[in-house]
Amino acid sequence: MADVKENTTPKPSAQSSGAKEPIVADRVHVWPYLVRNEFICSIIVMVILTVWSIVIDAPLEEPANPTQTPNPSKAPWYFLGLQEMLVYFDPWFAGVVLPSLIIVGLMVIPYVDINPKGNGYYTFKERPFAITTFLFGFFFLWISLIITGVFFRGPGWNLFWPWETWDPHMVIALTNIDLPAWGPFKWMGNPKIFGIEVIGFVLIALYSSTAFVFYYVKRDMSETIRQLGPVRYGIVAFLFLTMMSLPIKMFLRLAFNIQNIWVTPWFNI
Repeated sequence: MADVKENTTPKPSAQSSGAKEPIVADRVHVWPYLVRNEFICSIIVMVILTVWSIVIDAPLEEPANPTQTPNPSKAPWYFLGLQEMLVYFDPWFAGVVLPSLIIVGLMVIPYVDINPKGNGYYTFKERPFAITTFLFGFFFLWISLIITGVFFRGPGWNLFWPWETWDPHMVIALTNIDLPAWGPFKWMGNPKIFGIEVIGFVLIALYSSTAFVFYYVKRDMSETIRQLGPVRYGIVAFLFLTMMSLPIKMFLRLAFNIQNIWVTPWFNI
């Protein structure tokens, strides 16, 4: 009987068969690298807040008097951004619509994200628009409003420079007007021609239409817009234009004393 030799030929490994092993050279563990940096940052922030609270006296006043309202009457610092927005928008828009859109906008981020790498990749190179928009909205629009309300708003909610003394008797005569009654739009506000309601609606419509124009112009030149598609692009454009309405209204209010753009018997924007 012939001897049967055992086949000792090694089986092809996953690497020799063409399968690629996961690359982990560009990854680091959460512990100790991330946790250590977060711990150091928390210690630094705690030291700064401790020294600040010791050096600066707390602005405590006498017990609240229901018969005398302080001037200025300010909300807690974390609500001063909303209180500052009341200067530029009606209360229903600044206190309800805009905060709701901020929450909804943060909730829809995962559904409009088109990064093929998925979660965990948040570098500026991979997400330039998202990071730039967030930094602009958080620091310029939110943090700056809080700083303005804390340090620059004095009696009568007037603007004061840091080197100016807060004068509770100072009165600034401001003539607030609506955009349909200002400058070149004034003659169009005649009810016989258009009316202020129609002018404001047309201006808001033209402002919103910039998103559609940009989409059809850049759709064939931008890979990002093509990947977003019309629905996701519409959501992103709506939230972006709503966010940009705040600095636009701030500029119109501070430079030209323009209060509202769209004036109707039911609401003002």
